[in-house]
Amino acid sequence: MEIDKKDIRALSKEQLRDFFVANDDKAFRGNQVYEWLWSKGAHSFEDMTNVSKGTRNMLETHFVINHIKVDTMQRSEDGTVKNAVRLHDGLVVESVLIPTNTRTTACVSSQVGCSLDCNFCATARLKRMRNLEPAEIYDQVIAIDKESRLYYNHPLSNIVFMGMGEPLMNYNNVLKAIEMITSPEGLGMSPKRIMVSTSGVPKMIKKLADDDVKFKLAVSLHSAIDEIRSRIMPFSANFPLSDLRESLEYWYRKTKSKISYEYVVWKDINDNKASIDALVKFCKYVPCKVNLIEYNPIDDGEFQQASEESIDAYIKALEASGIVVKVRRSRGKDIDAACGQLANKEA
Repeated sequence: MEIDKKDIRALSKEQLRDFFVANDDKAFRGNQVYEWLWSKGAHSFEDMTNVSKGTRNMLETHFVINHIKVDTMQRSEDGTVKNAVRLHDGLVVESVLIPTNTRTTACVSSQVGCSLDCNFCATARLKRMRNLEPAEIYDQVIAIDKESRLYYNHPLSNIVFMGMGEPLMNYNNVLKAIEMITSPEGLGMSPKRIMVSTSGVPKMIKKLADDDVKFKLAVSLHSAIDEIRSRIMPFSANFPLSDLRESLEYWYRKTKSKISYEYVVWKDINDNKASIDALVKFCKYVPCKVNLIEYNPIDDGEFQQASEESIDAYIKALEASGIVVKVRRSRGKDIDAACGQLANKEA
C-alpha cells in the first residue's frame, strides 16, 4: 500500500527536528533539511548534498517536495515577464515580473481562480479551485527572483499580491508565505517591500491590523459610491463602503501605515464628476495615495478604458486636495499580462 506523502515544507523547523529524533537521528539534521528547503530552494531530496544517502532515502519514503513548475514564460517588448505556473496537481496560476529602471516587482497569485466576482476581472470568471499553499506562493517569488537576476542583473526588489485570487480569503497561507519571504531563513526581504492588495473585506482588514503585520496594504476601490461599486464588484454589496471605511480607519490607528487605493477609471461607469468627488471625499478619511490604473480590456463588453481627459480630471481633483496620485500604465500588453487582470488561458 502506497504511503500518502505529505509535502515536507508543511513542517516547521521544530517539527522537522522532532521527526529526525523520532527516527533515531540527530535533531540538527532538521536544521540542515530546513535550510535546503527554504534558503537553498532544493527541488528534490537528492539536491541535499550534505545529507547522507540513507537519510535522503528515508525522506523520500515519507515526504514529497511539491515544487511549482514554470510551464511557459513569455517576455514582453517592455521587459515584463509572465509565468504560467503549473502546480503539483496540474492546476495553473500566473505570476508576473514587472521591471522598471530602478527595481523589479513580482506580482504573485494567492488562489487558483478567485473567491470573488468582480465583473471586470478575467480571474473572477474562473471559479475558485483551491487556495495556494504557503510554499506555492513562496515558489512563485523564488522563480521571479531568479528571472530578475538573469534578465536584469539584480535581485527582486518588491512583491505585490495582485495576481489571481483574493489574498485575504487565503489569510493564513498568505501570512505564512510572507513570514518565510521575510525570514532570514528564507529570502530575508523587508516586509515594507511587500504589498497585499485586497478587494476590501473589512473583517479581515481589521484582523491584519490586530496581527500587527508590517507589510503594506492596497485596496481595489474603483468607486467610492456604493451603487457603482456593487455593480462592478457584486460581492461588495455585503461590505458597504461605510464598513470598509471603518476597517481602514482601524487599520491606520493600529499600524500608522498609509493605504494605497487601486482605482480603474472606465468609460461611462465612473468617469464622471460625482465619482471623482466621492473618491476625493473617501480619500480624506485615512492617509492614502491613489494609483489610477490603465485598464487592459478582457473583451468588448461594458468595461472599456476611459479617456485621457477623464483620467486628467481625476488627477487634477485629487492633487488639488493634496492627495498623492500616480497613473499606472498597463504593462506587457503584447502578452496580456496586466496584474490583477490575469487571464488564465491554460487552466
